[in-house]
Amino acid sequence: MEMKPTQVPERFLKVIEEQTSIYQKRTSITRVNSIPDQNQIPLDNPVHWIRIPSVICVYVDMVGSTRLSASEREQDTARAYQLFTGTAVRLFAAFNAAYIDVKGDGVFALFDAGMPNTALAAAVTFKSFAELEFVQALKRDLNVDLGAHIGIDEETVLVRKIGMRRVDGRYDRQNEVWAGKPVNMAAKLASLSKSGQLLASDRFFQRLKDEKVLRSCGCPSGQPLDLWERIDVKQDARFDFESAWLLKTRWCDRHGAEFCSQIIGLDRIDA
Repeated sequence: MEMKPTQVPERFLKVIEEQTSIYQKRTSITRVNSIPDQNQIPLDNPVHWIRIPSVICVYVDMVGSTRLSASEREQDTARAYQLFTGTAVRLFAAFNAAYIDVKGDGVFALFDAGMPNTALAAAVTFKSFAELEFVQALKRDLNVDLGAHIGIDEETVLVRKIGMRRVDGRYDRQNEVWAGKPVNMAAKLASLSKSGQLLASDRFFQRLKDEKVLRSCGCPSGQPLDLWERIDVKQDARFDFESAWLLKTRWCDRHGAEFCSQIIGLDRIDA
């Protein structure tokens, strides 16, 4: 069955027909081992994609953002979004994420496969900021209860840019499309978590080997404890894995900075 000129005005039908013809062509895929610079992501050839076999996605979004209104509390809403998304983008950049994007009240950051500990450190740092700064500031200043939930996954992605050619060979309205599971799974894990929680897929969790990311520093009792709790998600059709791992803690008041630096250093050791 095809769309007919009697169904849709011709100028719109032409757009649909053009994209359908691209779909019918054979796609070419180039495999790379790490996330490329944005200027290296293909745009001109609509059937050329890049395949990256393993990409880590950290996804954070705001809990309770429906309590903010752009029509009634515009200044408060603007301040809250700036604090949440602005901090997320800049923190992830400081942790050397290869790609960062904002989706509504959420932010996702992509890290190369060789940076699992750095990606986790970035997520825990944002988690600590959300609990100690973001939530407290909005409760104090706006009398609004908000929060953050966080998800992490790792899997294969396909990427290319989608854009519209304007004049003189220039593309406009372009953006990267990340096709695959990690962004979607990380977002779904985030939605499943509660405020103050971080949920990681089992396949990402298996990349974490060091005691510093698996057990606490021992504060305040002096006895190191397991940090992660296994969550059964095999009955949830949204996920293609059976287990997720829950982290409730943030950086320790005494040892957090030390542990964060040491955890980041694990990736340089493994590289």
